[in-house]
Amino acid sequence: MTTIEKVAYLKGLADGLNVDKASAEGKLFSAIIDVLDDLALSVEDLTDQIDAIDLDLSDLEEYVYEEDEDEFCDGDCEGCDGCDGFGEFEEDALYEFECPACHEIVYFDEELFDGEDDAIECPNCGTVLELDAIGEDEEDDD
Repeated sequence: MTTIEKVAYLKGLADGLNVDKASAEGKLFSAIIDVLDDLALSVEDLTDQIDAIDLDLSDLEEYVYEEDEDEFCDGDCEGCDGCDGFGEFEEDALYEFECPACHEIVYFDEELFDGEDDAIECPNCGTVLELDAIGEDEEDDD
Protein backbone atom coordinates (compact mmCIF):
# COMPACT_ATOMS: atom_id res chain seq x y z
CA MET A 1 0.00 0.00 0.00
CA THR A 2 1.43 3.38 -1.00
CA THR A 3 1.54 6.40 1.27
CA ILE A 4 -1.23 8.09 -0.73
CA GLU A 5 -3.40 5.01 -0.34
CA LYS A 6 -2.76 4.98 3.41
CA VAL A 7 -3.77 8.66 3.73
CA ALA A 8 -6.89 7.96 1.67
CA TYR A 9 -7.70 5.12 4.08
CA LEU A 10 -7.34 7.53 7.03
CA LYS A 11 -9.67 10.02 5.33
CA GLY A 12 -12.23 7.27 4.81
CA LEU A 13 -11.81 6.07 8.38
CA ALA A 14 -12.38 9.58 9.74
CA ASP A 15 -15.48 9.96 7.56
CA GLY A 16 -16.73 6.51 8.61
CA LEU A 17 -16.32 7.33 12.30
CA ASN A 18 -18.45 10.42 11.76
CA VAL A 19 -15.84 12.71 13.29
CA ASP A 20 -17.48 16.09 13.73
CA LYS A 21 -15.32 18.50 11.73
CA ALA A 22 -16.79 21.42 13.65
CA SER A 23 -15.44 20.17 16.98
CA ALA A 24 -11.91 20.94 18.17
CA GLU A 25 -10.82 17.31 17.80
CA GLY A 26 -12.45 17.07 14.36
CA LYS A 27 -10.63 20.20 13.17
CA LEU A 28 -7.33 18.76 14.47
CA PHE A 29 -7.84 15.39 12.76
CA SER A 30 -8.89 17.07 9.54
CA ALA A 31 -5.81 19.32 9.56
CA ILE A 32 -3.50 16.37 10.33
CA ILE A 33 -4.99 14.32 7.50
CA ASP A 34 -4.61 17.29 5.09
CA VAL A 35 -0.93 17.65 6.04
CA LEU A 36 -0.41 13.90 5.62
CA ASP A 37 -2.06 14.09 2.19
CA ASP A 38 0.26 16.93 1.12
CA LEU A 39 3.30 15.02 2.40
CA ALA A 40 2.24 11.85 0.61
CA LEU A 41 1.89 13.76 -2.69
CA SER A 42 5.31 15.38 -2.17
CA VAL A 43 6.90 11.99 -1.46
CA GLU A 44 5.34 10.54 -4.61
CA ASP A 45 6.63 13.48 -6.71
CA LEU A 46 10.09 13.10 -5.19
CA THR A 47 10.05 9.36 -5.88
CA ASP A 48 9.16 10.03 -9.52
CA GLN A 49 12.02 12.52 -9.81
CA ILE A 50 14.47 10.07 -8.22
CA ASP A 51 13.36 7.35 -10.64
CA ALA A 52 13.93 9.71 -13.59
CA ILE A 53 17.40 10.63 -12.28
CA ASP A 54 18.19 6.95 -11.79
CA LEU A 55 17.27 6.19 -15.41
CA ASP A 56 19.37 9.12 -16.65
CA LEU A 57 22.30 7.99 -14.51
CA SER A 58 21.95 4.46 -15.81
CA ASP A 59 22.07 5.73 -19.40
CA LEU A 60 25.09 7.87 -18.58
CA GLU A 61 26.92 4.97 -16.91
CA GLU A 62 26.22 2.77 -19.92
CA TYR A 63 27.59 5.44 -22.25
CA VAL A 64 30.69 6.20 -20.16
CA TYR A 65 31.64 2.65 -19.21
CA GLU A 66 30.64 0.96 -22.46
CA GLU A 67 33.59 -0.86 -23.95
CA ASP A 68 33.91 -1.02 -27.70
CA GLU A 69 34.88 -4.61 -28.38
CA ASP A 70 36.05 -3.74 -31.89
CA GLU A 71 38.56 -1.22 -30.58
CA PHE A 72 39.85 -2.78 -27.36
CA CYS A 73 39.05 -6.25 -26.09
CA ASP A 74 40.64 -8.80 -23.81
CA GLY A 75 41.17 -11.40 -26.52
CA ASP A 76 38.26 -13.46 -25.22
CA CYS A 77 35.44 -11.57 -26.89
CA GLU A 78 32.86 -13.40 -28.96
CA GLY A 79 34.17 -13.93 -32.46
CA CYS A 80 37.66 -12.81 -31.44
CA ASP A 81 40.42 -14.26 -33.56
CA GLY A 82 43.21 -13.51 -31.14
CA CYS A 83 43.38 -9.77 -31.60
CA ASP A 84 45.53 -9.43 -28.45
CA GLY A 85 43.26 -6.78 -27.00
CA PHE A 86 43.25 -4.38 -29.92
CA GLY A 87 40.32 -5.50 -32.00
CA GLU A 88 40.71 -4.72 -35.66
CA PHE A 89 43.91 -2.68 -35.38
CA GLU A 90 46.86 -4.06 -37.26
CA GLU A 91 49.67 -4.96 -34.91
CA ASP A 92 52.30 -2.89 -36.77
CA ALA A 93 50.05 0.20 -36.84
CA LEU A 94 50.27 0.71 -33.04
CA TYR A 95 53.18 1.95 -30.98
CA GLU A 96 53.56 0.92 -27.35
CA PHE A 97 55.04 3.45 -24.95
CA GLU A 98 55.43 3.54 -21.17
CA CYS A 99 54.43 6.90 -19.70
CA PRO A 100 57.33 8.23 -17.61
CA ALA A 101 54.94 9.73 -15.04
CA CYS A 102 52.34 7.02 -14.37
CA HIS A 103 54.27 4.04 -15.85
CA GLU A 104 51.15 2.86 -17.65
CA ILE A 105 51.56 1.35 -21.10
CA VAL A 106 50.08 3.71 -23.67
CA TYR A 107 49.35 2.77 -27.28
CA PHE A 108 49.57 5.28 -30.11
CA ASP A 109 48.24 4.91 -33.63
CA GLU A 110 50.71 5.38 -36.49
CA GLU A 111 48.66 8.31 -37.82
CA LEU A 112 49.52 10.28 -34.68
CA PHE A 113 53.12 10.57 -35.81
CA ASP A 114 52.10 11.98 -39.20
CA GLY A 115 50.33 15.01 -37.63
CA GLU A 116 51.71 18.47 -36.96
CA ASP A 117 51.44 18.22 -33.16
CA ASP A 118 54.72 17.60 -31.35
CA ALA A 119 53.13 16.36 -28.12
CA ILE A 120 50.10 14.53 -26.79
CA GLU A 121 48.67 14.02 -23.30
CA CYS A 122 48.88 10.63 -21.66
CA PRO A 123 45.28 9.34 -21.53
CA ASN A 124 45.89 7.89 -18.06
CA CYS A 125 47.49 10.78 -16.14
CA GLY A 126 47.49 13.80 -18.49
CA THR A 127 51.30 14.15 -18.64
CA VAL A 128 52.43 15.76 -21.88
CA LEU A 129 54.41 13.24 -23.93
CA GLU A 130 56.79 14.44 -26.63
CA LEU A 131 56.05 12.59 -29.87
CA ASP A 132 59.61 13.01 -31.16
CA ALA A 133 60.93 11.16 -28.12
CA ILE A 134 58.34 8.44 -28.54
CA GLY A 135 59.21 8.01 -32.22
CA GLU A 136 62.93 7.86 -31.41
CA ASP A 137 62.33 5.20 -28.75
CA GLU A 138 60.46 3.09 -31.30
CA GLU A 139 63.21 3.52 -33.90
CA ASP A 140 65.86 2.52 -31.34
CA ASP A 141 63.97 -0.70 -30.63
CA ASP A 142 64.16 -1.77 -34.30
